[in-house]
Amino acid sequence: MSATDDLNAFKAATRILAWLNATGRLTLPIDLDLVRQMLPETPFGRGSVIKEPADLTWNASEGALVRNPDNECEWGIFVNPKARPERRRFTIAHELGHFILHRASQTRFQCDKESVYSGIESLKQIEREADDFAGNLLMPGDLLRNRIAGKRIDFHLIGELAREFGVSLESMSIRIMKYTEQRAMLVYWDHGFLKYQWPSSEARKSRVRLHKTGDPQEPLIGTLAADDSVEQEWDGVDMPARVWCASEAEDITLRELKHSYPGGNRVLSLLMLESAPPRQYARSGWEDEASRDTFDRFVDSGQFPVR
Repeated sequence: MSATDDLNAFKAATRILAWLNATGRLTLPIDLDLVRQMLPETPFGRGSVIKEPADLTWNASEGALVRNPDNECEWGIFVNPKARPERRRFTIAHELGHFILHRASQTRFQCDKESVYSGIESLKQIEREADDFAGNLLMPGDLLRNRIAGKRIDFHLIGELAREFGVSLESMSIRIMKYTEQRAMLVYWDHGFLKYQWPSSEARKSRVRLHKTGDPQEPLIGTLAADDSVEQEWDGVDMPARVWCASEAEDITLRELKHSYPGGNRVLSLLMLESAPPRQYARSGWEDEASRDTFDRFVDSGQFPVR
């Protein structure tokens, strides 16, 4: 099928967005029910039916895509009924990604919290691809780039964008790391330990590195991340960049922002670094690459993120 030759997550999402735009239905937040219904009329799903998403009735899953054993043309999407609306949206988009990209290879996809809106490097390739598809579909790059151009990046702006695009704060934070032209780093802490770090392109160019405290990594002394008395700091606090990053010059500063989730066990740290000239470095897996407009270019290189 020509429409699926050399298909990847970015190309699939881009074509769907183009179809929505051509019919005057490209609006925010992206209408996933419309996408679900239109897929059987496209080369991505011709001859198939995707049933309306239903609640999961089994445990240990965030979402699932399952083919009807009695009808090979019928597929069902199942979603955790306890998840927040924005999480459910990402899960549905993730399962639609499986439908488009992977249904020829298997008949059942059962996705836990680590595989849906996560992108952790240990996940199977198909889970990263489904996440990649969901990110590109729900947060179109061109629209997001226009929203942040010339803006001061903080959690207030990210929260506004998350509501507009119908995604979580974390998902939008990760996406912005793709598109910001500033040196920035998103760090996710789970029960006091580092779960992932997501640098912007400019941060990778200048080889921004966090201080190592051990394995597993803990928050650094002197940072908001390590201060349990500070739950939220959405504007940011300025400090020497070396508090976080040993690689930074003494005169470089950064702005640390913090968002704690209910219960305080999960924390997002957003570091906005002052500009600095890129340093020369050997190819190490963090090098800048020719950019393509896709959410998880960085994930493709085996790095990475909970969306």
